[in-house]
Amino acid sequence: MANIVTVAVPAFIEESSEYDTQYKRTMKWNPEKGDFVRNAANQVVECTGEEGYMIWCMKVSMTERYSCLAYSNDIGVEMEDALAQDDEKTVESMIERTIRDALLVNPRTEWVRDFEFDWNGDSMNCSFKVKGKEGTRYFKSIFRTEVVRWRNQNFIDRSASMGAQPMKYTSE
Repeated sequence: MANIVTVAVPAFIEESSEYDTQYKRTMKWNPEKGDFVRNAANQVVECTGEEGYMIWCMKVSMTERYSCLAYSNDIGVEMEDALAQDDEKTVESMIERTIRDALLVNPRTEWVRDFEFDWNGDSMNCSFKVKGKEGTRYFKSIFRTEVVRWRNQNFIDRSASMGAQPMKYTSE
């Protein structure tokens, strides 16, 4: 007769939405180099969850939606569609909507607002403020883009930074 072993199966515990709103420590990212920050021993440096959230916001605002198969369709902005418009006010409205929608996907984002646009020919600077749900501080993100029109095609050059270097928060 075979021995029968009884195994207790633990109850499934669903992740709480509270867990998703907490900042988690992560690896530090250098936006200028486009790579992780490393120490003298070439080890990747950790940063606080708050700084990691700032980096996430910057990277999401720089990623074109549907352009990276590793990301879900919720990640990224639809900047190419916005910048293809002829009217500056329409471009501004579409950029504001796509950035706000992209950042509000993250449950850590409380609000995205105070968009400002500065046009210089085909170059545009867009700045906006983002506040996470933890704490009372917000940070300002500056998004720069240049649309080069050549033979009826648009070529887009984008860069972004998070406030002054190094990244700084502003008290609300």
